[in-house]
Amino acid sequence: MKKHLLIGIFAIGLVYSCATNPITGKKALNLVPNDQLFPTSFQQYGTFLKENKVITGTAEARKVEAVGMRIKAAAEKYLTYLGQSQYLADYRWEYKLIDNKEVNAWCMPGGKIVVYSGILPVTLNDSGLATVMGHEVSHALANHGAQRMSASQLQQLGAVGVAVATGGKSEQTQQIWGQAYGLGSQFGVMLPFSRNHETEADKIGLTLMAIAGYNPDESIVFWQRMAAQSSGQAPPEFLSTHPSDATRIANLKALIPEAKALAAKVGIIYR
Repeated sequence: MKKHLLIGIFAIGLVYSCATNPITGKKALNLVPNDQLFPTSFQQYGTFLKENKVITGTAEARKVEAVGMRIKAAAEKYLTYLGQSQYLADYRWEYKLIDNKEVNAWCMPGGKIVVYSGILPVTLNDSGLATVMGHEVSHALANHGAQRMSASQLQQLGAVGVAVATGGKSEQTQQIWGQAYGLGSQFGVMLPFSRNHETEADKIGLTLMAIAGYNPDESIVFWQRMAAQSSGQAPPEFLSTHPSDATRIANLKALIPEAKALAAKVGIIYR
């Protein structure tokens, strides 16, 4: 009885928590609406800036700001083209360069962007930086953060379901089923889910950088530099939240023509 009730609640949650994202056109699980997510995101971003050294007034800081503003304008132009200009009404765009040697950048839900100084030697130029920032902004536009939170909540709920279903079994049987569920949900669901998000963000990011006036062909050169920088130390793809460098570059090459075609529809032509 408990098991059936849990499955019923799970199914109802799936049905009523799926929403169509305007930029991907896909229905996606979202248990955390933006009106709840954004205030928390903005607060956490403010806390992060207070606890880390923000670089201001330098040529690199101005570059981050300038490229960020062009990506923002591209997102607005793209969503207007899609007939979804109101989608960004609650965004509070911000672009900060942080003094940190880590090769990283991210965008929180609602348009709060951080670029670590450690990635600048790899981005190397405006096009490289646009590749990174376009990709990170795309995670926010596609609501990937909320989807990952929702998936994690469902993963935890599934673990409870396994525990309930095996409650009358021996302790050893419960452990076996619990471990099997944990490994299966992680490698069979959560990691592929994250890799799909990365590929989706690459696709949207190419379109944004193209609309912003940066040649998406340059994204290949950037990811080749990233591959060289990692020196083959990345884990196997099936163990990673990200596609391998080779997979990503192959995907980008296939996606670039579509990005250029979409850019052309809003008036940006690449020869």
